[in-house]
Amino acid sequence: MFSPRIIDSDAFLEMSATAQLLYFHLGMRADDDGFVSNPRRIIRTIGVNEDDLKLLLTKRFVLGFENGIVVIKHWRINNYIKTDRYQETVYLEQKNQLKIKENGSYTEYTQTECIQNVSTVDTQVRLGKVRLGKVNIKSGVFTPPLLEEIKDYCLERKNEVNPEQFVDFYSSKGWMIGKNKMKDWRAAVRTWEKRSNNFQRVITKL
Repeated sequence: MFSPRIIDSDAFLEMSATAQLLYFHLGMRADDDGFVSNPRRIIRTIGVNEDDLKLLLTKRFVLGFENGIVVIKHWRINNYIKTDRYQETVYLEQKNQLKIKENGSYTEYTQTECIQNVSTVDTQVRLGKVRLGKVNIKSGVFTPPLLEEIKDYCLERKNEVNPEQFVDFYSSKGWMIGKNKMKDWRAAVRTWEKRSNNFQRVITKL
């Protein structure tokens, strides 16, 4: 049910015990695609609080949707369900907003991918409806990145940005930049990178 790759990671073990407990309960109650329709009822039942769910969302152990449904990001890493026993989720609208990464975890389609998919879609009209494939282009909801994703991106760019400080800073601000909701966390990392480089140049001149 739960892969050691996930629950033994530093990112998971650094969370509060109540957030970890909530993750386990969500995993036990998820459908065969990892979707949970009633996370807040589970929160009330097991005696944890909304902050634990927010932490799971911030750390990206679960992904959230506007209607309150959540999905276990690493569901396919945690579980293998035989084809003859598998029952697809009823939350197809939410499932169609996701893609599966090479490592088996869920992630959201980017806006660029949505545009590319729509541009190549079969435009044949059947029964008066345009077939738009499985991409929901209306979804532009920002979901905070997982700490590990930020670490990987910083390593890829070989910068001096501290991923933990980055997460703590924007988590405390509700992932807002000024008065606006963050749209691209990678762009924010690059901004921090530029500031760090400028600071290093100033120190070098002193």
